[in-house]
Amino acid sequence: MKRDREHPLKEQLKLFGPALIITLLGFILAYQFVDPAPPDRIRIASGNEEGAYHLFARKYRESLAREGIELEIVTSAGSVENIQLLESGQVDIAFVQGGLAGKAAAGSLLSLGSFYYEPLWLFHRGELEINRLTGLKQLRVAVGAERSGTRALALQLLNDNNLNEGNTLIRTVDGREAAESLLADEIDAAFFVASPQSPVVRSLLESESLKLMSFDRADAYTRLHPHLSSVLLPEGLVNMERNLPGGPTRLLSATANLVATERLHPALVELLIYVGGKIHGSGGWFEARGEFPSPAYTDFPLSGDAARFYEQGPSLLQRYLPFWTASLLDRLKVMLLPLIALLLPLIKILPGIYKWRMRSRIYPWYREVLAIDRKMAKGELDADTSLKELEDIEQRVTDISVPLSFAEELYDLRRHINLARIRLLKWREKTGHAG
Repeated sequence: MKRDREHPLKEQLKLFGPALIITLLGFILAYQFVDPAPPDRIRIASGNEEGAYHLFARKYRESLAREGIELEIVTSAGSVENIQLLESGQVDIAFVQGGLAGKAAAGSLLSLGSFYYEPLWLFHRGELEINRLTGLKQLRVAVGAERSGTRALALQLLNDNNLNEGNTLIRTVDGREAAESLLADEIDAAFFVASPQSPVVRSLLESESLKLMSFDRADAYTRLHPHLSSVLLPEGLVNMERNLPGGPTRLLSATANLVATERLHPALVELLIYVGGKIHGSGGWFEARGEFPSPAYTDFPLSGDAARFYEQGPSLLQRYLPFWTASLLDRLKVMLLPLIALLLPLIKILPGIYKWRMRSRIYPWYREVLAIDRKMAKGELDADTSLKELEDIEQRVTDISVPLSFAEELYDLRRHINLARIRLLKWREKTGHAG
């Protein structure tokens, strides 16, 4: 039999090498199914620079920058144009006013949820008494810019009251121009869909020459248009000193949805909702604390990744680790498959293989010793020749290298060899067989 002394590293490679190669191949195969990393730069359509969309987009840009994501803001005329920018692939996400899903191709865009209320404000000159939209007949009314959500909603409500270009002077101008025209008495009334944080809305609320109409029939409008809600602006909320508004004012409100293309990376979906919770979750004039972001009030299909986030909340990784670290670990979880499917069974099998390999260096020599014993029992051996064989076996066994945990079995073999030699010497002396 060959000598068993080998370099320890070679021994380890023989035993563990195949297992490591199999596991490595499993990891390489599993890596093919790892999702690509999220991009570090995305674009958002925000509306005009005076609006709340742009204001919030800047807040998102600041928050995402801390996570290593660059957010480029693209200005637009408003929600309708934002939908067009999304569908053309020019932006990845956009703020879109609720109720405008019909402006998009079916199934082309997904909602990440609603993020805050966007009330419809109807300001008019203070000397006019306008209690219902029908009071706008024959007046000069600004309805928002082309391709804006304000214009789409304003025309919808005017149509409910049979007001159109035939009986009302409808002006299509953006929010800043409409506000300036209203303050200059160039128009009589103007619609705005915006958060109360919008600089334009805040300036009009403080104006002494303008009034804000209360939608006393708000419940009727919400029945006709389910995407609308009825919200209350409490007396004095705008300015307690001047008691603005002078009484409770009922407003109609859409919700601002964050809408994305289907290509948006799932990790970014979760991050945007998480950041949105920090920006909008504290509540506001119309929102209760923790009410937004919400999967409710959306007319676009809700993203599956967003639905899981609303149901389960942020992952443990996202709560305690930086975005890129959490994203990497989350994407690499598929690598657990080879660990479970290959490595764990190998860990159970390898100790047995290791024990077998170590014992295979010791036990085969028993065959040689037992063969001499059997020949001795039958009287069919040459004593001197057999003694030399035992010496050769003993020498070879001395060269066997095994871990300390198997030293006892090795010494048992050497003891048995010595016992066989003693028996053989006694047998030779008794029988007189020297050869």
